Amino acid sequence: MSGRDPFCQPRRVGRGAALTLVFACVLVTGAANGSFSEPGRKSASSASRSTPTGHDEDVTEAAAEAMADGKSPMEAARRAVSRSGDRWGAVYSPGEYEEFEEALDGQYTGVGLWARRERDGRIEVARVQTGSPAAAAGIREGDRLRSVDGENVDGRPVTDVVSLLRGDADDAAAGTKVSLGLQRGTRAWSETLRRALLSTDSVTVRALTGRITVIKVAAFTKGAGDAVRTAVDQAPEKAGIVLDLRGNSGGLVTEATTAASALLDGGLVATYDDNGEQRALHADPGGDTTRPLVALVDGGTMSAAELLTGALQDRGRAVVVGSRTFGKGSVQMPSRLPDGSVVELTVGHYRTPSGRGVDGQGITPDLDVDTQVLERAETVLSGLGDVS
Repeated sequence: MSGRDPFCQPRRVGRGAALTLVFACVLVTGAANGSFSEPGRKSASSASRSTPTGHDEDVTEAAAEAMADGKSPMEAARRAVSRSGDRWGAVYSPGEYEEFEEALDGQYTGVGLWARRERDGRIEVARVQTGSPAAAAGIREGDRLRSVDGENVDGRPVTDVVSLLRGDADDAAAGTKVSLGLQRGTRAWSETLRRALLSTDSVTVRALTGRITVIKVAAFTKGAGDAVRTAVDQAPEKAGIVLDLRGNSGGLVTEATTAASALLDGGLVATYDDNGEQRALHADPGGDTTRPLVALVDGGTMSAAELLTGALQDRGRAVVVGSRTFGKGSVQMPSRLPDGSVVELTVGHYRTPSGRGVDGQGITPDLDVDTQVLERAETVLSGLGDVS
């Protein structure tokens, strides 16, 4: 298991009085520090609704009563959310929600390393981000991470290591210190690093062959949609494209829609309901519809990534290869509580262009493949067009 500082609860907070879409996910990954926003969106401090409905009203009332009694509105809200039966309902402290907004902007606060747990329980550095505090300290891939702030990490889940590296969400800001115990071969040493605000690499591009371009989208953070468009535009002429959405936890719906606009010539991307009111998302016209396209998915493909996959599959634009996706097709909306914490509750669900529901079902690939997925994608592309 490996990963980077948290990509947990990717979300989008909408503009003005418009619907605030939050495609939350419960994805806990590796080790560094992170979070997920959108130009013109409401900030967490202003994200609210004037007319709570359903469970939201129950939670709001519980928080208000707790405040009047001198108790914690956040804890009262958490109890109310727990009783609501809302699978994706959650309550966050101001610091936690600030982290999520930060991560939506494609940034995270951390030291810039990924970690993995080996079979013997050792924690090793899987990757070091260029220009990060970890890179400046000379930490390398393959180094053993023995401790964080004096706590032994051997045998611990990677998620625990993430928490130690991140620190408390309300206190571990850029500039705070974290001490790492490291080992390389027989050399053991300690490094004290200062956490920094770092940019995520949500979209990476590489050539699988001279005629196939792989576009990997780890999450739909701010700018990811335009990065996909640029990668498509810059791919060699007539090159086939592999859009790798495996492990993509979701993110900003607007970014997923922009990515769809790079590959579709306008048209419907998805429909969704907001407390019973039907709405729709459409791609911009002018996308590339000529290149052969394969979309790769797996059980870690969630939320906004499923929305994009469903659009490409239903519209006949891509052959979907891999395994069934996670099945996170619900819409959450955030509301600010009296103590500054934020509650999110489900207000509706989205559907693919053909009307398929995703929540709890996921998307079934056209070609179910568990191993050698890229090799199978290459074979599929060779059958779709002049790709060799």
